Amino acid sequence: MYKKFLDLGKQPLANKFLTKTEISKKEDFYNLSIGFNKKNNLVSILKTISSKRMFNDKYPYRSSMSETMKNYFYELSKKIIKEFNPSCFLEIGSNDGTLIKNFDKKKSICVEPCKNHAKITTKMGYKTYPKYWNLSLAKKIKKENKKIDLIYSANTISHIHDLTSVFKSAEYVLSKNGILIIEDPSLLECLKLGSYDQFYNEHIHVFSLLSISKLVRKQNMEVYNIETLNTAGGSIRYYIKRKVNKNIRIKKSVLLLLKKEKKHGLDKFKTYQLFGKKIRKSKQKLRKIFINLKKQNKKIISYGATAKSCTVFNYCNLGKNLIDYVVDTTPEKIDKYTPGTHIKIKKYKKNSLNNVDYAFLSAWNFKDEIFNKEKKYIKKGIKFITHTPKPRII
Repeated sequence: MYKKFLDLGKQPLANKFLTKTEISKKEDFYNLSIGFNKKNNLVSILKTISSKRMFNDKYPYRSSMSETMKNYFYELSKKIIKEFNPSCFLEIGSNDGTLIKNFDKKKSICVEPCKNHAKITTKMGYKTYPKYWNLSLAKKIKKENKKIDLIYSANTISHIHDLTSVFKSAEYVLSKNGILIIEDPSLLECLKLGSYDQFYNEHIHVFSLLSISKLVRKQNMEVYNIETLNTAGGSIRYYIKRKVNKNIRIKKSVLLLLKKEKKHGLDKFKTYQLFGKKIRKSKQKLRKIFINLKKQNKKIISYGATAKSCTVFNYCNLGKNLIDYVVDTTPEKIDKYTPGTHIKIKKYKKNSLNNVDYAFLSAWNFKDEIFNKEKKYIKKGIKFITHTPKPRII
């Protein structure tokens, strides 16, 4: 079973941004500990939160708020259509439709449990199931639609506790030669970058090819191709087929990554013990940076009210005494407060960095987009603080 290697302390729900009234009330916290399962090589948080508490009609994250993600999903849609040309395409976790809007409405299906986002794709004209992905829903979809040629899911499967149900449901609804494509943050990159903020209540698991291979094998499926990606701080796209489909051969990329993961010790508990030690040191270094800058009366803000930054702020005890405020573009977050630390979130404007000395790069996985956007202020001397791959000032 699971052996704990990292304790990130008491944490609030990462996307539960608070109103002014709510910050004076008792807030929900849970203990965020992470463990390694030797049997299936899974790395997961040890205490999970009910899906209904996390993914509901007030879920704030919208992929369309990032130009990087909009361009990314547009290019991906062209690739999928060119390579597979599916007669029926299903997206699990369609969010606000950033990807699926590039597909034919008559040939596409959305699965999105957050009703505020499901309403958007429904209004766009897509058949949308505002439900959680499980076998019950898969049976309903199969009954109401012809079998699916291709299922795609980005940064969603890692949010689901019952992974056996996830892949069993996918296998059930796919056509004979159907393909499942999923992409989620890479465990190997997480370890290399020291990006412990990949762990929060929604990110129940951080996957490796080692773990995904074992999970899909239970459903007589196999990974036949992988692609390493720069998204979400380093991700892997897994292409999965039925084992009986002999028309598709397993590509060399799969064997190479398996070898690489084993070389880095992703199948050994000692690797994770060393990671835990590294993160505890990272916390001390990051706090030292903030404290020293505040002693110099520097104005520090956070760039982006991200779920990832919730883990960093609460683990490292970076509160409003160290961070003046947060800027963000998401309408649902504006004029609210960060979970746990209660730092005010202000609407991002073109002049948001005026009179700011330092900005914490909470959306560090969008660093290139941010630096390009803020090159005027960077020339003026504003500096960014990051915790990955190590705490430092950029």
